Amino acid sequence: MSVVEQYARAHIVTDAAVPLIDELQAVPVTLRYDPDRDPRSVRMGLPGSGGREWTFGRELLEEGLRAPAGSGDVRVWPCGRVQVVVEFHSAQGVSVVQFERRALLRFLRRTYMAAAEPVTH
Repeated sequence: MSVVEQYARAHIVTDAAVPLIDELQAVPVTLRYDPDRDPRSVRMGLPGSGGREWTFGRELLEEGLRAPAGSGDVRVWPCGRVQVVVEFHSAQGVSVVQFERRALLRFLRRTYMAAAEPVTH
């Protein structure tokens, strides 16, 4: 099965002591899905985080497009009709990432297509 990697523009707000990026500027966020590694999870890499990736359930991302979802380190909820917010909690603080809904829908669609690919040897 193939790995899905997509870049999406997002706005990031953080309460970390030292801001990692300019909060007013849209930045590229890496969305990644590797069905061989973990078919139920997606990974999200934020710029300026020293290469840190957040891993969380693909189902959580999908649920969060429609209604608030999550209660742990990762929470997702719709923000109006065209935006989705993903909130990350860590010892360093909270980062709130705002995406266009259609970018996340496109990514999820691609992950389901990749998971459905037949295995060839």
